[in-house]
Amino acid sequence: MSTRKPSTRKHTALPKAQTLVEALPWLTRHHGKTVVIKFGGNAMVDEELKAAFAQDVVFLRHAGLRPVVVHGGGPQISRQLDRLGLESQFRAGLRVTTPETMDVVRMVLAGQVQRELVNLLNQHGPLAVGMTGEDARIMAATKHLAEVDGEPVDLGRVGRISSVETGAIEALLADGRIPVISSIARSADDDHVYNVNADTAAAALAAALGAETLMVLTDVEGLYADWPNSDDVISELTAAELEKLLPDLASGMVPKMEGCLHAVRNGVHTARVLDGRVPHSILLEIFTDEGIGTMVVPDAVPAPRHTPPGAPLTVDDDAEGPA
Repeated sequence: MSTRKPSTRKHTALPKAQTLVEALPWLTRHHGKTVVIKFGGNAMVDEELKAAFAQDVVFLRHAGLRPVVVHGGGPQISRQLDRLGLESQFRAGLRVTTPETMDVVRMVLAGQVQRELVNLLNQHGPLAVGMTGEDARIMAATKHLAEVDGEPVDLGRVGRISSVETGAIEALLADGRIPVISSIARSADDDHVYNVNADTAAAALAAALGAETLMVLTDVEGLYADWPNSDDVISELTAAELEKLLPDLASGMVPKMEGCLHAVRNGVHTARVLDGRVPHSILLEIFTDEGIGTMVVPDAVPAPRHTPPGAPLTVDDDAEGPA
């Protein structure tokens, strides 16, 4: 009788299995948790990146997470204003929003950008539901005055989030849906509607929902340690460390990093800035050991991004304006 062991074939699919095994502890950690994702940058205009983004969000939903998508649409609004012969004006990096411009903002965000994203998500099943901050009084805002040369400047219908009502979003999440929310808010003190910075809106929603993570897609690799002298990306930093860096950041990164800071100081466990030019950047960040981009953690108990779930924690005392 032969005692030779049967040969084992080399299976070319083994690396795929290893990737799935690597994702397992992260799937366990994030199962049932809410993730708020700000959709922006190149991912909004490149067809392949849009398709990859939709796949990522649906994957999160089927993996047991509860994704919420928040979006603006600055480039699309500017194009529509050009078609209508209306000038796009910016002050302090924010769009001056006249009543006429606000009509275009509502039309483009709710009628074009949101519908396209909802349709992309729903190619994978009846999951996505589009809303604006006006619906069910989700977001209320007050007038935001910009500061130019030390003086307040009226930007028109540009708002700052003053309150968030999460009931409608929670109901959709409980029903297994994916809310897709445009960054428009009702007025807290009159009958106006406000154009709101999408980074700010995403951060406010993440905090109100008690999200596990806020993810902000942008067109850079993350937060650079010494730009433009170096392209080294900061992998992880605490809220206090980020606060010290804010005054020196490029104007485009300020609302994104201010949003991350607000989120982690109001109950969100981590906030991350990701390079939306990388296909499937969301999955790479959440489900791999390396992660990409920059992660912001609270000051008290930072959770190192490369520490697998279950390992002991250590204690360590872009300007996109409103759409």
